[in-house]
Parts: sequence; C-alpha cells; structure tokens
Amino acid sequence: MINEISGHIEWACVAPDKVVVATADRVWLYQPSSGNSSDLFAQPMNVAGSVATTQKLLDTSIILAKRAVSSSPPPAFSLMLWIWRLAGQYHLTHSTPRLMEEAAQRFAAAGRKTLAQWAAEKAVEERGHDRLALLDIQSLGYDAQAVVEALVPPSAKVLMDYFTRSVQSPDPIGCVGYSYTMERLALTTGEEHIQAVEALLPSGIKATRFLHVHSGVGSDVEHVQETIEMVAGLSPEERTRVAIACYETALLRFSSSQEGYPTDEELQQVLKPLALHPQPQDEFESLLVR
Repeated sequence: MINEISGHIEWACVAPDKVVVATADRVWLYQPSSGNSSDLFAQPMNVAGSVATTQKLLDTSIILAKRAVSSSPPPAFSLMLWIWRLAGQYHLTHSTPRLMEEAAQRFAAAGRKTLAQWAAEKAVEERGHDRLALLDIQSLGYDAQAVVEALVPPSAKVLMDYFTRSVQSPDPIGCVGYSYTMERLALTTGEEHIQAVEALLPSGIKATRFLHVHSGVGSDVEHVQETIEMVAGLSPEERTRVAIACYETALLRFSSSQEGYPTDEELQQVLKPLALHPQPQDEFESLLVR
C-alpha cells in the first residue's frame, strides 16, 4: 500500500493500535504491524506538514474519539438546560486568557517563538468571551455571577482540568490540540441550531451572544484555519503530540457530555433564589420557575 501512495502524507499514532494516516486526498486508520521495522506507519512521523494533510490528521483524530464513545441521546433541550450549558461555557472560557498567557510564557522560555506567538494571540482573542455567557444568563433574568458559582457542569470541569494540565506539563503543546478541538467542534453548530435555541426564548430576548461567536457563523472559523496553518509548520514530533491531544480532548468532550445532566426541576430549585428582582421581563417568571 505504501508504494502506491503518491504526494504528501502525514501520520500519527493517537492511541494504542490507532494510527491516523492522511494524504491530501484521503485519510484512513492504519493497524501497524508489531515488530516490523519496515512498517513506515509504525515509526514516528518524520515528514514536513502541509495545511491539507495536517487538517485531515487533526480532524480525523477528533472523529476517532467520537466513534470510541458509546453515545446516548441528550435530554430534551429546554430553557433550563440552556442556562446550564451557558454556565458550562462560562467556566470553559473564563480561565482561557490566563492559561494561554502562561503557555505563551513557557513556549517563549523554551525558544519556541511560533508557539509563543500563537498562544499570546489566543489569550487576546479569547478575552471577554466568558462575559458573553454572563450577559446571556443575565438576559434570562438571573444574577449571572451567582449562577456560574452555583452551576459547574461536570463536563466543563473535566475539560478545564485537562486544559490546565496541558499548559502546566513540561511541554505545554497539548494546549494546542485542546484549543483546536474545542474550536473545531464549535464549527459544527450552525444557524439552524442557533435558531432552535432562539425559538425557546420569549420574543425580544437576546441570549445567544456566546453561541453566535462560538459556532460555524462566528470567529471560530477563522481561528481554526489560523491554528491549522501554524500546526502545519511545526516539527513532526510536535504535530504528532497535537494530534494526540486532539484525540484525548475529544474523548473527554464526548464521554463527559453523556452524563451529569440535571433535570429541569433540579435546575429550577437552584435558580429560583438567583432570579433578579424585579424580573426584567414579566413574562419570564412563569417560564423560569414553574
């Protein structure tokens, strides 16, 4: 098979017996031969990257993680659940500028200028995004800061912990894979989903600021492309580690999102004391506390 491949190629072992192989035209999962020194894909990648093949390498690592998780349908979408998810998005974005600044400093200290610049730019780009989630929650009639202190979705905590460990590890390059995966998955949210969320809201209420930014119609589209271009220029070892981090992040993202959902009734009990008084929209009262 290897002799039949033409053009640029990249590969990475993202998990035991899971080697992603990508060319500009196609991508596949390869099963390496144990003890075969002539098996190219069983060896560490030693070739330069390209935008086309690097993107396929990272995207397929994410897809493999999704397929590795037994999926179950999420609970029916509701206004209560939207507030729960906004709280999760707040926690995921609140520490991003600080952690990316730390990563930038660590990369710079190691003389890795490209990665240091990328992380510094990420710190600036993500600044204030947690505020969007707070504004959305407040628009729904609640003390936003009190809500995010009361609600910490388990899936958000798992991902925050992984992000923190990646930045603070001896080599913080895992944060690149984490960031790429979270932004790449955000692109799967399209206008149809945004409209479905907005259909839950009473007329005139704007509570999808965060979603408009972190979706396929927001700034993440450009951010994903910028990251791919940066990663494609990294060393083979660095690109491999980014691909592994993509797989690990996606595995956590898809597995943790399958559990930990509270019921609407449980959320109402937590949120009722946190409602703003007086309510900014009278029609909300029956919707939010019934």
